[in-house]
Amino acid sequence: MLTDLKIKNFAIIDELHVSFGPGLSVITGETGAGKSIVIGAINLLLGDRASAEQIRTSEDSAEVEALFDISGQEALKKRIEEMGLGSGDELVVRRTVSRSGKNRVYINGSLATLSLLASLSGSLVNICSQHEHQAILDADSHIDILDEFAGLLGRRSEYESLYGEYRGLGARLAELQALRKKKVEREDLVRYQLREIHEARVKPGEDKALLEEKAVLSNAQRLMEYAARSYEVLYGGEKSVLGGLKSALQDIREIKAIDSSLRVSPEELDSLFFQLEDAAVALREYAGRVVFDPQRLSEVDERLALLAGLKRKYGGSLDAVLKTGEALESELGGMSAVEEEISGVEKEVSALKERLVEQARGLTEERRRAAGGLKAAVEREIASLRMAEARFEALVSTPSAGDGSGEPVLTAKGQDCVEFYISTNVGEDLKPLNRVASGGELSRIILALKKVLAKTGSVGTIVFDEVDSGIGGAVAEVVGEKLKEVAEHHQVVCITHLPQIASFGDSHYLVSKSVYGTRTNSRVRRLSESERVEEVARMLGGVDVTEKASEHAREMLKKAKRAKSDEAVGRKRGSRRGLSRGIEEC
Repeated sequence: MLTDLKIKNFAIIDELHVSFGPGLSVITGETGAGKSIVIGAINLLLGDRASAEQIRTSEDSAEVEALFDISGQEALKKRIEEMGLGSGDELVVRRTVSRSGKNRVYINGSLATLSLLASLSGSLVNICSQHEHQAILDADSHIDILDEFAGLLGRRSEYESLYGEYRGLGARLAELQALRKKKVEREDLVRYQLREIHEARVKPGEDKALLEEKAVLSNAQRLMEYAARSYEVLYGGEKSVLGGLKSALQDIREIKAIDSSLRVSPEELDSLFFQLEDAAVALREYAGRVVFDPQRLSEVDERLALLAGLKRKYGGSLDAVLKTGEALESELGGMSAVEEEISGVEKEVSALKERLVEQARGLTEERRRAAGGLKAAVEREIASLRMAEARFEALVSTPSAGDGSGEPVLTAKGQDCVEFYISTNVGEDLKPLNRVASGGELSRIILALKKVLAKTGSVGTIVFDEVDSGIGGAVAEVVGEKLKEVAEHHQVVCITHLPQIASFGDSHYLVSKSVYGTRTNSRVRRLSESERVEEVARMLGGVDVTEKASEHAREMLKKAKRAKSDEAVGRKRGSRRGLSRGIEEC
């Protein structure tokens, strides 16, 4: 329920704070006073697009804020809490519009997105006008309305959960079937690549070892010469290093025997002699081992070329080539399992589809039964709104797939399409509801549907704008009664030009426009009982309110009050039968 609405610098409103109560609140005022501005502000809170044109002239920004009492709306409270936007029985929504384009949305003080606000607004307020915010005229919403009327939303939720699982499996099956379609080409390629890698018998680090071997083979003659010459210098020549070192060692020992002060260690030189001797032996053996082998060099070159080709194709290194081989083996193994998986998924899809079809048929049966109840209830309401000859139908159809199978098309809501049809005059064919031309007829049809659905709707507040379009006299009085009945299940805010409707309000608000200096400003205030008589009299008689008009206004308000009182007594006496009549007549 909308309890408070604050508007600042919006259109021609400077600053405004209005408090609303339960029941039926009527808003009246002269044409151009600003009633549509109030609706525009509420629309902004419901997620409508913001525009700098909505900002009051000479101001930089506008702000609209509303406080909602959501006690009793447990599903909405749970959603808000799950979104991390607080908990409790109150919800505060605020929107700011800036000329700089930096518009903001706040929910319970937290910055939020416009899409998040729009997702919540459907449970807060429904604005019912001729041309906008009218879900009832959207054929896609008719199935939801019928299911809500029939009490099928819980059952449909179970179906939707199963349908989601079915769609997920269907997507997986499609992936597998697409994989199977490409399998032959891909499998040939994978087998070829895997065979190429396997036949190469690649070893980790092999390319580095081969490069080292190639360097030796390519320089064998030079290596042998270097080794032989080094051996001769160290050991083999007449003036070899080891020969000279051996002679020097002998002389040093002679010196040490005579003069121990010589700081040269024969033992260290001995160690050096043996190291050089080992080096000489190693060089001799190396020279004998190095062999120039043109055939082996050719084999190494061929092997390196093969490995280079594999590296270019499969990742740039031998490690990458080996990993590619492992991946290809895994892919090939997965390909062989595709057929088995397809078979398993097909069985699951088939089993799920059987359950879905069974549940969808159950929903269809319930919808067709409920359609009769909705027809009877709506036609009864339309008749009371002076459209006694009108006929209403909720047509439930089950389209078949276009593949010639004759099977119904399953959707997230079942297998049915629901559309409301209406005929407003004798002899006319039923036509889709959204093709009704007369504004007055459309207003009454929408009101009748709202009245029928009032007990089942989950929205807290319904705003009726232009509900009195094209009607007057006795019909207007009946419309006022219907609005009052809807207000017993929802908070109702109605903007009206008709005194017959205004007289039924539990509270009455007047929108007026005045000029202060060089600025125009609209304001809204709640009327007292005496002020209300004056406003209804103005609506009856025009600018000059006569005593006769005032008397007529008082009588109209008394009559509306008596009607409300009599209606309450009647409901108390026959509530049980009346509340269930809609579907029982099916």
